[in-house]
Amino acid sequence: MNSASGAQHATTMTDNSIQYCIDHDIDPARRPRHVAIIMDGNGRWAIARNLPRHQGHIEGVNTVRRITEECSRLGIGYLTLYTFSTENWNRPADEVDALMELISIAIERETPDLIKNNVRLTMIGDIERLPDEPRRRLEGCFEATSHCNGLTLCLALSYSARWEITRAARRLAALAAKGELTPDEITDDTVAANLTTAGIPDPDLLIRTGGDCRVSNYLLWQIAYSELNFTDTYWPDYSAEDLRQALRRYAGSERRYGMTSEQIQGADSPPKE
Repeated sequence: MNSASGAQHATTMTDNSIQYCIDHDIDPARRPRHVAIIMDGNGRWAIARNLPRHQGHIEGVNTVRRITEECSRLGIGYLTLYTFSTENWNRPADEVDALMELISIAIERETPDLIKNNVRLTMIGDIERLPDEPRRRLEGCFEATSHCNGLTLCLALSYSARWEITRAARRLAALAAKGELTPDEITDDTVAANLTTAGIPDPDLLIRTGGDCRVSNYLLWQIAYSELNFTDTYWPDYSAEDLRQALRRYAGSERRYGMTSEQIQGADSPPKE
């Protein structure tokens, strides 16, 4: 065997070992607890096929089902999907209306499968801004899946990180104005407890599809130490194998949290994020 073949064989063996680890839950420390995804490229996927943009969003819902099922199968604890940002309200009214209708239909259709797969649905964002019908169906699904204790699927709807951080700052300021909180009592934990993600661990891995390398006002506080994975693949084409590839890459990373490799390797557990 020549050196090139040996290197290729070693790489394959490593990838297979990591894949075995992920699939068979041998080493949970190498598996992300929380995966966050920016689902980008629906419209461009449709345009590339001479289809109306809403067809890309419809196909994107099928990808949500596929990736949710794979995360559940692999034992991921939390999956947070950037579904609709506060900035998306500025899109053409007919596209916004179509997206809201699609959300309503998808929630109604997917609720039985979520229950079947032991997936609990929740959301972050300004739910009061949603139209009545999608809000009603969302709240119904929250209730219907509240007993599920497998994967938590969190939809970021009418969400942006700046909106969230501003909201938290106002809540803390109100407590201070009432004398219930002093400036010295405001810590990282205090801020985190007033974000919409309170009670949810920070993402270990952030994936963005669609080819752009930016985070677009998404979970800015929470992704301070997340591993970032960008792919050119449009969201409707994103497959379970694409996800597994991202997980393999994550499993090979060393998360140092500002420390050295030697410190991390000598620690019994990773430092608190």
